Amino acid sequence: MPSAADHRDFADALAAAILATRSDAIIAADRAGSITYWNPGATRIFGFAREEALGQSLDIIIPQQLRARHWAGYRRVMETGKSHYGEGQLLSVPALDKSGARLSLEFTIVLLTGPTGTVNGIAAILRDVTPRFEEMRALRRKLKDAQGPTGQG
Repeated sequence: MPSAADHRDFADALAAAILATRSDAIIAADRAGSITYWNPGATRIFGFAREEALGQSLDIIIPQQLRARHWAGYRRVMETGKSHYGEGQLLSVPALDKSGARLSLEFTIVLLTGPTGTVNGIAAILRDVTPRFEEMRALRRKLKDAQGPTGQG
């Protein structure tokens, strides 16, 4: 039977492997929304090197027209410690990469709390679903075109 130390070693190795993935972006931010963690997947998806992203506002990946709404929700989560996106629900949002190109993302979050339960920040696991989003949009256009101007087909 594995010992408690074996379980800790496995958990540490698993956490390190997940954080080092290039498949999905893993980003953490403090209460103010400054980026405190940026994994290789975030670099692949968004184009910013870790050194470029750390300490920057999350605004570097949020489209201008969505920032007010984002920050209102972010502040509410920091104040209340509650978010309906941390319970297995995916949030689908547009984002920007370093070049300014628009991305479609799905993500979930986890709140980062201190020993007293105070929310210190947030971590997000994000997946680039831009190709799937574009494909669905193209299919919707084709369906609309096939139905004709009255939508009757």
